[in-house]
Amino acid sequence: MFSDTSVDFIDFSSHSNLNISILYPNSGGYITYNKELYKNLDNSKFTKQILKESTKGTPLIKLGNGDPKIMLVSGIHGNELPPQVASVKLCNYLLNNPFNGSIYIIPFASPESSMYNMRNFKNKDVNRTSDTEGTIGNIIVKTAKKLDIKAIGDFHSSSINSNPGKYAVFSSFSPSLESHLMGLFISKYTNCEDLCYKKAGVVFKGALEDESNLAGIPAVTCETVSAFKHVDKGSAEKSFNQMIAFLRYFGIIE
Repeated sequence: MFSDTSVDFIDFSSHSNLNISILYPNSGGYITYNKELYKNLDNSKFTKQILKESTKGTPLIKLGNGDPKIMLVSGIHGNELPPQVASVKLCNYLLNNPFNGSIYIIPFASPESSMYNMRNFKNKDVNRTSDTEGTIGNIIVKTAKKLDIKAIGDFHSSSINSNPGKYAVFSSFSPSLESHLMGLFISKYTNCEDLCYKKAGVVFKGALEDESNLAGIPAVTCETVSAFKHVDKGSAEKSFNQMIAFLRYFGIIE
């Protein structure tokens, strides 16, 4: 389903539990083309390697080993930039700090969309087609099942004039109560609003979070606030804090 790729910039001798794979080979793009996104990214060797691999398709970065296994996703909508910035920052942070378990990070779900600062991929909303065979979202869910991922955090940003238009976390009571519990924890830790629905797949059919919950993988969607195609001041930091809260829920970091 995905193939390993070589790394030129990172010294693997000191990071034996680091791996970068290509999850979806038809979505590659040059992140550097998106000047607003690129100028906000950490300037490190690891970042450069992530950008290099993103030209080949959707990158899946694995850090650590053992349990629990969790997954963080950003860039489902290519024009929602703050969580993509936060994901790359998180990759660099984890590379240099201790943690428990295995962390799988997809910083750019659709690099081509991120490259052009576009919401959709091939004229379709990736976050409404995760129930469709062969789509990026569908492959993410299937890969998570194959890897025995315990939970998925999907990170977005919202313009004040869109849904939800506020700093918040989406979850659902059913079929996974843990989705709701994760949402509550992240909400309290980051002081963002908790938005919980009764059942996954009803209001947001085809969303990555909903399809993950329906597939038996507890999931939440975290939203920071920023104008589309931009990284508003403080927005990436708030997304990063949501990611840290997600990791802390599972005891992956102290």
